[in-house]
Amino acid sequence: MNKSIKLIINYLIGPLLFVVLTWSLYRQIIRQPDLAIRWAHIKDSWLQPAFWLVVILMFVNWGIEARKWQLLLRPLQKFSLLYSLKAVFAGCSITMLTPNRIGEYGGRILYVDEAFRIRAISLTILGSMSQLAVTMLTGTIALAVLIFSPAAHKLEASSISWIFNGKLIFLAGAGLIVIMLLFFRVHFLIVLIGRVPFLRRMVRHIRVLDFFNGKQLLRIFSLSFSRYLVFILQYVLLLQVMDVRISYPIMLLLLAVFYMLMVLAPSIGFTELPVRAGVSVLLLGVFSSNSIGIQAAALGIWLINLVAPAIIGSVLLLGIKIMKEK
Repeated sequence: MNKSIKLIINYLIGPLLFVVLTWSLYRQIIRQPDLAIRWAHIKDSWLQPAFWLVVILMFVNWGIEARKWQLLLRPLQKFSLLYSLKAVFAGCSITMLTPNRIGEYGGRILYVDEAFRIRAISLTILGSMSQLAVTMLTGTIALAVLIFSPAAHKLEASSISWIFNGKLIFLAGAGLIVIMLLFFRVHFLIVLIGRVPFLRRMVRHIRVLDFFNGKQLLRIFSLSFSRYLVFILQYVLLLQVMDVRISYPIMLLLLAVFYMLMVLAPSIGFTELPVRAGVSVLLLGVFSSNSIGIQAAALGIWLINLVAPAIIGSVLLLGIKIMKEK
């Protein structure tokens, strides 16, 4: 490749991404309805220890993800937990500009040696599958419990009764089975792809997945589950800070359903906030009239868990060379 093109890729893409991301986030935030009221709620919460615990848990959340990425890349490349955390943050920055967070793959593999980048994509997908499996598993269980709980009559009388009519749980259960089979029987996926003529070339790039046995896959799954517990705890704490009063069992079940709906809904990172706020109000609003508090919590989680890591990642990308000089 021409040296001048490499220079442009190495030294222009990072700053350009930072500018585009910052502008997109700014435009997204100022367009929010009732922004002043929500922001006032968040500013008032700064004085409460629970708010800062949520911020601390953000680093725990992404630290667990960094450890998972470190384990996933071990067959190709070994690096420190800090280096892995930088890669994860870089993925956060690019994913904010892409549909359904697919940019996460591109951001992370920039920290992988060029010779391994194509194979690293399949490892990133494997990690995402483990997180998706956890979200679908807990969401499906929560949906089933809610349908047969004393709160069912209240949910069935609400505007979101279609979620609890049994069809969604059937679809979620079927999807869960497929995802779990693909994750824990990844070798058979490689065999299946190898039997399709036009996909056969991919096998040499995804053969690295054969490195993982059942014990290692279970370890990755456990890390995904630990991370899931962290961001459920973050949301519970922030709802408390925003004075949203719902019984803990119902709140936990609704949040599990909420996260399942979020992974199923198509979205782009920096346009995800209205979807998050709308879905959270629809679900939690059945049991609490504090809609502003619910929206403020959604904004707070979005800023802490997604926007802050994306900004950190975009700054980190300013100092990384995407391509080597030779």
